[in-house]
Amino acid sequence: MLYPGHSAEDDYAELEVRLPGATLPVVHTWEGPTEHDVTALRALGAEDLLRAATRRARELRPDAVMWACTSGSFVFGPDGVREQAGWIADEAGVPASSTSLALLAGLEHLAARRVAVAATYPAAVTEHLVALMAASGIEVTAVTHADVPSGEEAGRLAPDDVVRMVAGVDRPRGTQAVVVPDTALRTTALLERLEAEVGMPVVTANQATAWHGLRLAGWSGSANDLGTLFAPAG
Repeated sequence: MLYPGHSAEDDYAELEVRLPGATLPVVHTWEGPTEHDVTALRALGAEDLLRAATRRARELRPDAVMWACTSGSFVFGPDGVREQAGWIADEAGVPASSTSLALLAGLEHLAARRVAVAATYPAAVTEHLVALMAASGIEVTAVTHADVPSGEEAGRLAPDDVVRMVAGVDRPRGTQAVVVPDTALRTTALLERLEAEVGMPVVTANQATAWHGLRLAGWSGSANDLGTLFAPAG
């Protein structure tokens, strides 16, 4: 997991506990602040930073590498987000992807084409995610903007605050899932509670990143406490 800054990277350790046999080590790409600003986010996802971090990650002999940052990937647009994953795969020599692409893969797995988005970001950032989803054939039925200015501040949100944010997003008739796109939020321990609150699948950034990365690595397991995305088939 290539992770920028320090906010909710311990969510991956929590996921490991709940996924026997899976390892999700974190390699930091950046040690500074992670501002929710389009220009700053494009710098955060720059090729030189990601290639350098991938070279360090390669020493761990991974089966797959994930750029565990949503906003630092979707701000590059539908073509750029895939090009970005290509930089990492080229450097790693193994399959690679990003959180933005993981969210799309997770929604495809759930056959969810109409979704509500509960975003921590300002509107100017979230609109790039909405555009990526639209380009991928996903309709955003409703969106909330919590206007949290940085990943660090998002990481300090209390569990009850996260639940209120997610439960507060509108879910018009026909909405099939709620997307919570920020990897700076700790959501692993909240997945069952979130789905109970909204009455439908909830796909969160760290959950989807782990799910997609593990499948790229050839893992096909499941879990009973990590939401619908990780639920056993059938």
